[in-house]
Amino acid sequence: MDGEQMTDATLPKLGALVDVPNEPGAKKPDPIVVGDDISRQFGGLRAVDVGHIEIQRGVITALIGPNGAGKTTLFNLLTGFDQPDSGSWTFNGQPIHKVPAFKVARRGMVRTFQLTKVLSKLSVMENMRLGATGQMGERWWMAPFRFLWEGQEREITERADELLVRFKLDAKKEDFAGSLSGGQRKLLEMARALMVDPELIMLDEPMAGVNPALKQSLLGHVKSLRDEGRTVLFVEHDMDMVRDISDWVIVMAQGRIVAEGTPAAVMADQRVIDAYLGAHHDTDLSDLDEAAIAEQVMTEIQEGE
Repeated sequence: MDGEQMTDATLPKLGALVDVPNEPGAKKPDPIVVGDDISRQFGGLRAVDVGHIEIQRGVITALIGPNGAGKTTLFNLLTGFDQPDSGSWTFNGQPIHKVPAFKVARRGMVRTFQLTKVLSKLSVMENMRLGATGQMGERWWMAPFRFLWEGQEREITERADELLVRFKLDAKKEDFAGSLSGGQRKLLEMARALMVDPELIMLDEPMAGVNPALKQSLLGHVKSLRDEGRTVLFVEHDMDMVRDISDWVIVMAQGRIVAEGTPAAVMADQRVIDAYLGAHHDTDLSDLDEAAIAEQVMTEIQEGE
């Protein structure tokens, strides 16, 4: 965390986490998202099995875990891109577990994707304009009457221009989105998400495929979202990034939340080490009953013969 860049409004929100226990499903003083008994099964695989989860408002929370832990599936469920087998969750106290993705976004909960979803054949500016919701010109009965919606379109374009300058994409605004580099597409997707002025932004592996030159820029933008008072929840495998920018970390393994806490506490948690490297990976063999192990091995060899 970069304390020097934090706003005065951010510091109390971080301080509120001091008394939160470093335990799975820990209750937060001011959660923006609360979920209970969320499950999703694909055939015989239970991809998500979360008993309770809370996301604190106004801070950056990292969702980490080994491949196949269920992180992206949980993202898809919370944002309405997939439906659970069971469970419920709220956003700002309102239930959204049966709300479609576009309505979830309108309520102020937006996400990006690990594989960017830019519209390649449209310009960068057109991608930005499409990110705005509630556009009157999209209604078929108003479309012929430009004078009714041109003022709103002008405001949308001005906001898009401001965001493109902020994300250093203004020089590319007339280029096809498909011509952007992988890192620039990540920036565009993040900028487009801000067109709806969201309260909660969920980033799915924002650093995947990004070259080192743009990585620091993306890190700065994520921090700025928190400093503006927004809530950020992100999935990431880069542990250096997790340590650098997250205020709280939630760890998943085999679909469940196995640990959570501050970055320092989580990195030292044996449950996290086991989740990533396998239980007893660091057990000293001298402490085990080597005679029993040898006997078991010999028995298996004889049975194989």
